Amino acid sequence: MPRFAANLSLLYPELPFLERFEAAARDGFKAVEYLFPYAWAPEELTARLNAHGLQQVLFNAPPGGTDESSIQRAWEVGTRGVACIPGRGSGGEAGG
Repeated sequence: MPRFAANLSLLYPELPFLERFEAAARDGFKAVEYLFPYAWAPEELTARLNAHGLQQVLFNAPPGGTDESSIQRAWEVGTRGVACIPGRGSGGEAGG
């Protein structure tokens, strides 16, 4: 039987991101995934996972940037990853 994870970047868009963990658990999901969680402290994400009995099964590496605003800008201009580009490891900025 297939097992599905709720993609919190796409599901529950009417809710702020951190409230989506509770919504996923309420709807019966046991696992979650999301795109770019770098705007939130790892401890906060862990607390949400634990509070709602969820397992994190995937998150994506950032497309560029180091905070929510710069990550969004990178995504909008088409940057889809930085670690594979020489000189664009962690902390790289979009368009650089």
